Amino acid sequence: MSTWQERFSIAGRKALVTGATKGIGAEIAHVFMQAGADVAAVGRDHEGFEAGRRAAADTGRDYFAIKADLSTADGPQAAAKRALEHFGRIDILVNSAGVALTDPILQASVGDWDLTMNVNLRAPFLLARAVAPGMIEREAGKIINISSQTGVIAMEDHAAYASSKGALNALTKSMTAEWARHNIQVNAICPTVVMTPMGRRVWGPPEKRDPMLAKTPAGRFGEPVEIADCALYLASPASDLINGALIMAEGGYTSL
Repeated sequence: MSTWQERFSIAGRKALVTGATKGIGAEIAHVFMQAGADVAAVGRDHEGFEAGRRAAADTGRDYFAIKADLSTADGPQAAAKRALEHFGRIDILVNSAGVALTDPILQASVGDWDLTMNVNLRAPFLLARAVAPGMIEREAGKIINISSQTGVIAMEDHAAYASSKGALNALTKSMTAEWARHNIQVNAICPTVVMTPMGRRVWGPPEKRDPMLAKTPAGRFGEPVEIADCALYLASPASDLINGALIMAEGGYTSL
């Protein structure tokens, strides 16, 4: 029988993480390398890539930087192709890249709507479709979609973002319906506000922060490492029975 350390280990796994140069995605890439995985990091921020390379040097893991525009149809497919060529296989896909363009519905632009859907929904679909055949052939794989609590509940000024995340949750379950028989686990993490640099800028002012916290039983927002640790569990063999789940990492907000 395996030990608990073995069940929670991703040592030697090959992971593809999008949005890996900033925020939650960067933290997931770093935590995965600490846990023994090699990471193909998709992003566009030079400083973020450099931080990833330093983390890889500290952990002795392979960090492969891929610069890609996930708002296009070709970008996700090209990124997946490069990762597969570099590693030979992808065991874990984390769709973390996302955009949040907030406006009241009557003021929201069609361009912002399309960009949101392209990055938050189409890119995960294309990336999963690119790596799934290898997972099916090996009868093993993990796909983790970083969604949002707004994919489950409504918030003002978040129509495009919430719609994209609600659809991503539905896509998560559709992938489960088709691929669970091949021992592929597909799950989504639905965080509250997470205190990335962007999160601190947007939600730091008391007039923005306090009403949201008043609706959150835990009375606080999340930290990037908390989402990364949840992703690590979903990437490990310990979560092999968890499939099609929407993990609400939001301090109890949706329980009220």
